[in-house]
Amino acid sequence: MDLAQGDKNDEHSLTGITREALKSADGQEVSVNDMMKTFGATSFVPLLILPALLVVSPLGGVPGLSSLFGIMIVLIAAQRVLGRDNIWLPGFIRNRSIGSDKAESAMKKILPVTRFVDRYSRQRLTFLFRPPLVRLLPLACVLAGAGMPLFEIVPFASAFLGAAVVLMAYSMLTRDGIFALLALFPIAGGLWFGQTVLF
Repeated sequence: MDLAQGDKNDEHSLTGITREALKSADGQEVSVNDMMKTFGATSFVPLLILPALLVVSPLGGVPGLSSLFGIMIVLIAAQRVLGRDNIWLPGFIRNRSIGSDKAESAMKKILPVTRFVDRYSRQRLTFLFRPPLVRLLPLACVLAGAGMPLFEIVPFASAFLGAAVVLMAYSMLTRDGIFALLALFPIAGGLWFGQTVLF
């Protein structure tokens, strides 16, 4: 699967993570298990970013997928909060897969965004990535992921939470505190929406 020639393709870029995920496709489908084998069971940040990117993509509008990806984000981020060294996911999530052609099409549509984020990221406000604040970042991802199943009743509303997880996880990778702070706005908005509208 060739997304585009000339993309920055390394483990510290959103575009590189996206391309590596698509390389993990086995035959006509790519599964969560394929992605875990590609990145390894210790790769918390890429495995947080990938489901969040898919929520932001057109696939996020497919019924049930936002909920599945939200559960996956909660499980991965919670294990990061607890300081686990390896990611554990239940079989019903690891075995879920989507068509490789659908995944490639969805990722192509968000590549301009990943390139934009890659271009402007740099180390800023690095105190956010030192204890005790560093534990708050994956905790924010837990809250965002938990809201996705609730927001699925509103078409594409989960995309805002997905974008927040992408920014938050990417900030942990690049130590860019500006992205971490930006991610708090859709999370705070989601919490307000959930409290005042859904309940």
